[in-house]
Order: sequence, then C-alpha cells, then structure tokens
Amino acid sequence: MIWSILGGIIFAAIGLFIFLKPDLIWELTERWKSDRAEGPSAFYLKSTKFGGVLFVLMGIVMIVLPFILE
Repeated sequence: MIWSILGGIIFAAIGLFIFLKPDLIWELTERWKSDRAEGPSAFYLKSTKFGGVLFVLMGIVMIVLPFILE
C-alpha cells in the first residue's frame, strides 16, 4: 500500500512538472534532434501538457486505489 501511494505521489509530481514546463521537456528531449528549430510547436506543447494531465490522473488513481480495494 505504501509503495502505491509513494508511486502515485511521484507520478503526480512528474505530471505536474510536465504540465507546467513543456518547453523545458522539449529542450531536454527534442532540441538536439533539429538544428533549425527555435522552439516547440503549438501541437507539441498541447500534447505534452495532455500527457502531463494523464500522469497526474494516474498518480491520483495510484494513491486512491489501495483505499478503495481494502
């Protein structure tokens, strides 16, 4: 139970970071792939924020699920 809660907190924190800083995620993961790109596209920012929301939701599920299943 404690591992699920801890994992949920980590997932939620990562998701929150991804949602708040998608441009930094682009700098770390995608910038090196292109020598002409000056920044992430609007679609990249929206899809990355959507992924961050999914991470937060998964974290919440991981935190709540052990209490529901007991």
